[in-house]
Amino acid sequence: MYRIITLLVATGSVIASAQSFEVASVKIPPVASGDLYNINLGTIQRDTVTLTNASLAKTTPGTTREQTLQMMQALLAERFKLALHRERRVLAYYALVVAKGGPTMPEAKDAPASAPAGVQGQLRIIGNRMKMFTVATLLSRYMRAFVVDQTGLAGDFEVKLVWTPDDRPIPEDERGASVFTAVEEQLGLKLVSRRGPMEVLVVDRAEKTPAEN
Repeated sequence: MYRIITLLVATGSVIASAQSFEVASVKIPPVASGDLYNINLGTIQRDTVTLTNASLAKTTPGTTREQTLQMMQALLAERFKLALHRERRVLAYYALVVAKGGPTMPEAKDAPASAPAGVQGQLRIIGNRMKMFTVATLLSRYMRAFVVDQTGLAGDFEVKLVWTPDDRPIPEDERGASVFTAVEEQLGLKLVSRRGPMEVLVVDRAEKTPAEN
């Protein structure tokens, strides 16, 4: 059974801000039964910040996305005593690039994207309106490796990606495509192994249990 706690940290140092959330609840979620967990990057809509497996954080009307991210940084610093800094390191990573035949994803639409049929143990990235940066970030979480968007594709796309991770105990006759094959066949993209300098956020200190609300 996997237990995942998702936190959103913007790519910048923790900033002391005059603004703060009117309401913010940070708690350790209860362990859910089953093996299915929904992972996303959080949303900021209608002045409400929503994160998977987390409570809601409420902003004041008219708060911009940049202001909200700064407020999230300050909240993490306050509740988890989070301190971090930037560094440039030479790291191995996967570049998400356009495959030889070109992208096969349709343009974004308003209707929800339907999830294709699959078998237990498969992983999915499904969305009716996703940017390539978001796809790369989600792949990073699923693969536990750096994935960097180098497709050069702008705009939003409808994404339906289903694959079978190598570490899942699934019978061979029920296994689907690997993530590398799925990305190329289903999206018209490709994951290429590379190495180079990258800017990373290094966590200097963080408490496991958040401070009381």
